[in-house]
Amino acid sequence: MLWPVDEPWPHCESEHPDSGFRQSPADVRLSRRRLARLHRDPHGPSFTPEEEEIRDQDAARLAERFDSGSPPPDECPVPLLPVAQLYLRDVPLLRPPGEADLLQVLWCPYDHEPDWKPATAVFWRSAASVVDVLATPPEPYEVNYSGYVPEPCLLAPEAITEYPNSLDLSPELRKVVGDWSRWQAAGVDVDGSYADYPAEFYDGNLADAPGWKAGGWPPWGRTDPYRRYCADCEAQMVPLLTIASFEWDGGELRGWAPYEDRDAAYAASHRAGLSPAQPTKVEVGSTDNMQLYVCPTSPEHPHTDLIQ
Repeated sequence: MLWPVDEPWPHCESEHPDSGFRQSPADVRLSRRRLARLHRDPHGPSFTPEEEEIRDQDAARLAERFDSGSPPPDECPVPLLPVAQLYLRDVPLLRPPGEADLLQVLWCPYDHEPDWKPATAVFWRSAASVVDVLATPPEPYEVNYSGYVPEPCLLAPEAITEYPNSLDLSPELRKVVGDWSRWQAAGVDVDGSYADYPAEFYDGNLADAPGWKAGGWPPWGRTDPYRRYCADCEAQMVPLLTIASFEWDGGELRGWAPYEDRDAAYAASHRAGLSPAQPTKVEVGSTDNMQLYVCPTSPEHPHTDLIQ
């Protein structure tokens, strides 16, 4: 992450309930690499010498922390983990403040009350202003859940057209998308199984695209539309970023999968933990989405988030 070496790394000062999960980010990443290796070579060793060394070092580090008499990791300020870094040149819809051209999102890998989700932090900066980069950011001793440790991924941004969820439509437009005869008259190649529920075709194939995205329409599902308002100026907030558990849904909704991933998306099966729809390995809620909202009046006003 493009973080200035002379700028303190952000920590979470909130209370962190002890979940009993005793894996560090390094151990989570090791488990993922090991799983991928065993997928390629099912008859390979349970642990390679390198994996054993990493595991032992990590266990010794945590044991040393407890033996020193220091407070448990969940009772101390927790270093945040990087979640996303987006450049304006790649995502022109970001609308950053001032001369900023870089969005950085981090979170605390513990559940936080009252909604039991990671606490997020949003930073805007000018990439050109960062001269000396922090080479090794601090990491938490442990995380609340392995799904809170993002796997580094290269960004391949793609602009798409999506439409609002049917819950965001006016009553008149809901009737339109729910009218099967209109879909037939339009000559749309829609499976006849949608005849009784045409709005499901609309929501599943045209509305609120799944996956990580900047901006876009909210993926309602856990609740009805729930407007967010700025705590500083009371303006209605707008979506900034969706942090998704999966890039596309299963079943017939795999049509959102990128063309280059279609073969993997429509494969009969995949190994557990190696879903092609989950390259980041992030999982929030019950395989839900976390959507960050910002104030359209000033991106520097406090942001908020919502699990859907």
